[in-house]
Amino acid sequence: MLFKADLGKRVDNLVGAVDGRDDKRFFAALRGIVGATPKARPDEVDAALARLTSVLAEIPLGMGGDLAQIAGSMADYGTDAAVVVPTLVRRATTAMEQAARFAELYGAAFGDLPNPDDAEQIGPTIERFVETAPNRGMAQPDAYNLVQAWFSGGKWVQPVLYLSQRKDVRAMLPERPRLTAAIDTTREHIGTAHWLYGLLLVLDDEPLVVLHRATRRGYRVTISGIGDNFQLHTLLAAALIGDEAQGLVPGQRPSAAEIAAASDGEDLTPAGGIRGNFNLVDAHGEWIWNEGRPADIPKLEGKRVVVIDPPPYPRSWNAGRPYPLMRPTVTVDGMLPADEAAHWLDLVKPSQRG
Repeated sequence: MLFKADLGKRVDNLVGAVDGRDDKRFFAALRGIVGATPKARPDEVDAALARLTSVLAEIPLGMGGDLAQIAGSMADYGTDAAVVVPTLVRRATTAMEQAARFAELYGAAFGDLPNPDDAEQIGPTIERFVETAPNRGMAQPDAYNLVQAWFSGGKWVQPVLYLSQRKDVRAMLPERPRLTAAIDTTREHIGTAHWLYGLLLVLDDEPLVVLHRATRRGYRVTISGIGDNFQLHTLLAAALIGDEAQGLVPGQRPSAAEIAAASDGEDLTPAGGIRGNFNLVDAHGEWIWNEGRPADIPKLEGKRVVVIDPPPYPRSWNAGRPYPLMRPTVTVDGMLPADEAAHWLDLVKPSQRG
């Protein structure tokens, strides 16, 4: 019960600090919450998050960015991220929308935008943008809110980015069209928005038809949590290259270090890099570029089709996966019967690049 009282007391302190606009007490309470959370039971963390959610929903953007990030990390200690995810998404979306409005108005009036990650530019930006707001027909409080969104937007997006590396969170993300639209307007300015954009495109429980043209074999494969086609390339090679007598395909299987870098290993950039094992081609004969994402692979008869061809030249790259905390899965559900594999191979086009 000591831990419960300690975490609850820290949350009480924070709520009081917010109500009193007491910055010193606020940041002291944040530090207390960070220290108390790992010691609390999961249900106690859920209760703390439920209380903090009401604060997150109303706190000014400029004051709440650090709290948002802490709440995002607290969700890992609780039992249900749904306690806090909708509020974090809603406030992050609002922050990006307002940041985009700031960029539009500031750019039109003054030209080059301030660096949103440079806190030293906040004061000069307030002086320049807020104090002259009436000249542009805008109330100063409204202009100040836009400045807050510009400089704190990345902090609000970060916990959504962090949590969206979890499959259960991706499945529950609310208001995806609005969130996507907000990201589109800010991902060139806010780094965390750029990376969150990629997570919105991640496929989960997505069926693939994978064909090996040389052996005329085919496979039913299900993928989840893959951030780009570099990662897909490595994990398909790990799943399918092996003993041909066991129904697998020929080739040199990725090393243990390469597979770990692409899945759940701590070292994302193994010594010597990661080798390409083959060439991936879509059903229309176009190369599936490693720089793309599985979501870019077109469908044929309602299924995304990946054709494996020999590598046209040696390839290698540095990093195994773009999202360190996202756990991918590539499951070979079964080998296609010979006639079904032949059907798909007759449908797909030859590689258009030879």
